[in-house]
Amino acid sequence: MISVKEAKKIILNSTQNFRVEEIPFIKSVDRILKENILADRDFPPFNRVSMDGIAIDFTSFKNGQRSFKIEGIQGAGSEQISLNNPENCIEVMTGAVLPNNTNTVIRYEDVTIESGIVTINIDEIKDAQNVHPKGKDRKIGDLLIKKNTKISASEVGVLATVGKSLVKVAKQPKVMIVSTGDELVGVDEIPLEHQIRRSNVFTLVSLLERLHIPSETAHITDDKPILKQKIERYLQEYDVLLFSGAVSKGKFDFLPEVFDELGVEKLFHKITQRPGKPFFYGKTSRCNVFGFPGNPISTFVNCLAYFYPWYYKSVGVEVEEETAILSEDFVFKPSLTYFLQVKLSYKFGHLVATPITGNGSGDLASLVNADAFIQLPNDKNEFKSGEVFPIIRYR
Repeated sequence: MISVKEAKKIILNSTQNFRVEEIPFIKSVDRILKENILADRDFPPFNRVSMDGIAIDFTSFKNGQRSFKIEGIQGAGSEQISLNNPENCIEVMTGAVLPNNTNTVIRYEDVTIESGIVTINIDEIKDAQNVHPKGKDRKIGDLLIKKNTKISASEVGVLATVGKSLVKVAKQPKVMIVSTGDELVGVDEIPLEHQIRRSNVFTLVSLLERLHIPSETAHITDDKPILKQKIERYLQEYDVLLFSGAVSKGKFDFLPEVFDELGVEKLFHKITQRPGKPFFYGKTSRCNVFGFPGNPISTFVNCLAYFYPWYYKSVGVEVEEETAILSEDFVFKPSLTYFLQVKLSYKFGHLVATPITGNGSGDLASLVNADAFIQLPNDKNEFKSGEVFPIIRYR
């Protein structure tokens, strides 16, 4: 058995490059950008009017002039016009190009207009007020979005404004999620007393959907020849295989044997943790194999604690560790790293984790009462209220 720290190190040293694909920018939210996005022009690209009102030559106001004849109108989207007489003004709209020979905008709220004459009603204005200067935000060629950024709605807006209708992103891995076990039946079936419905695969599908990774699912009975036949094909067709079940010491837990016979290099099998101690991880030249224990919470937390970091590193994303304060004393005696289910809340601006008592790693329903797992180290048995530990959120 190896430690959680050692297991994570092995997994993070076995990442894959899924290559790059181009997709429509509007479909890129939550994907990982694989090119630097540069400004294709100055931002804003012209001296931009930022308030509806009038544009004047500030020198005239400075010389004492307070009434101005309207010479024209500059609308947003119209070609730039010019002020011909510095003693006149031009009406301007928000977003319009500032007219030539003007440098200052006064809001409509601060003027009175009668018979084409504008009278300024305030005593103080500033030179260049209400004007957004050309290039103030960014200059042409400036870096707007770094490669390896996770795209959000804000990045989509930038992609649109620089004309990136197609954007390069990390290609997603091709994933197959496999459940095993003769006790499992379909979701729409009525199980017999000795059966249960398949649920782990759909939990994993949903966890991968959070990463926008499409996946396929399959179920294989506890028959070694059939397992071997199907897994051999999956190893050739997919980048990642996620298994739930059949990796422990049971008489029908054939997967470790099958992996070995099919040439899967075992990088570890069993971690000093709870839940999920029998976790198997291995790889071939083209496929990474995650063998999660079949208990629901074991599958759930192992996907979050190991597959998620593996995926993020594979696509070039750095994820900061999040921590929370334990709200109450907790005792856990085995010398194992313990992923404890917790409810999260904020108290006086600090993130606080309150333990949720469940009935072991098979208690699937307890997941709905918690928000995260807090990772308690294996070097002690008593954990005190107020201590800070890493957390893995799932809500």
